[in-house]
Amino acid sequence: MRSELRAVACGICLVLAMVAAVGSAVVGPRFTREDVAIEVPDVTLIDQHGREVGLRHELLADKPVFVEFIFATCTTICPVLSAGFASMQRKLGDDRREVLLVSITIDPEHDGPEEMRTYLDRYGAKSGWDFLTGTRTDIDLVMKAFDAFVADKMSHRPLTFVHGPGRAQWVRIDGFAGSRDLMEELELASGDDEEEGERHDDD
Repeated sequence: MRSELRAVACGICLVLAMVAAVGSAVVGPRFTREDVAIEVPDVTLIDQHGREVGLRHELLADKPVFVEFIFATCTTICPVLSAGFASMQRKLGDDRREVLLVSITIDPEHDGPEEMRTYLDRYGAKSGWDFLTGTRTDIDLVMKAFDAFVADKMSHRPLTFVHGPGRAQWVRIDGFAGSRDLMEELELASGDDEEEGERHDDD
């Protein structure tokens, strides 16, 4: 009897904790945004088509670049981040070629080209959205360069990084930015800085 009561009490506590978490999520900010300096490692990764990709050359392109760290079997954070990328591509239409979206796996032991293609297909990804994998050593190096390293993939944070052509720094978004937020970041990264001060005031 006591064990049953303890189980009920634990269940009630869990529900209350979940309600409190939801309440704080509604009231608090959905994400934080900051400028950061990142030295992109000069490593070679593999995309969803099995092609070699020089990461530094890829990410320092002459167009805005968005980067997220995910893995194909993730069922929590990753689908939300990738849904944001998918929404961006839908909103941009043919203009999607003017921006590069890059997903980098944090589970290279299990995410090969086939798994990455299947994942991108799930979100209706079109050209301009790449999914990259590599050796564990190279992936860890990249994660550490972006200050996104976690020893356990289940502990990773919802991070998105944005870089504009010719910019010295990246924008680090920690949390769940909506597609509208991402489109605003794209506008800023594309070179329209006139509204940046106003955007910061609103954050």
